[in-house]
Amino acid sequence: MPIAAKYLFIVSMDVTKEKEALFNEVYDTEHVPLLLKVPGVRAVTRLKTEPAAVMIGGARKPLEGDGAPSYVALYELDSPDVLLSREWAEAVEKGRWPAEVRPYTSNRRHIVRKVL
Repeated sequence: MPIAAKYLFIVSMDVTKEKEALFNEVYDTEHVPLLLKVPGVRAVTRLKTEPAAVMIGGARKPLEGDGAPSYVALYELDSPDVLLSREWAEAVEKGRWPAEVRPYTSNRRHIVRKVL
């Protein structure tokens, strides 16, 4: 699926094993729907690392995360300024995410990329 927005906000993290089911439920049913209501957020795609390998130079090479977080969310944005908006600030603090999920996440990474 082509990226329609001009910017991607890429959020990645790990979650403790005992909170993984809650993490996925809250992310899908609360967190993403709340953030999709923020003006300038066009779409959200969630990803999870899977074991895989690739053939390079005739040899099978395992793909390893090298410490990269297991979960990734791609937020398609009109502008990086969306992340500084009042609406964004309010949305990320609603629901069960702040108290019941965020404390059990680690290895968090955040970056904005411009789509070329």
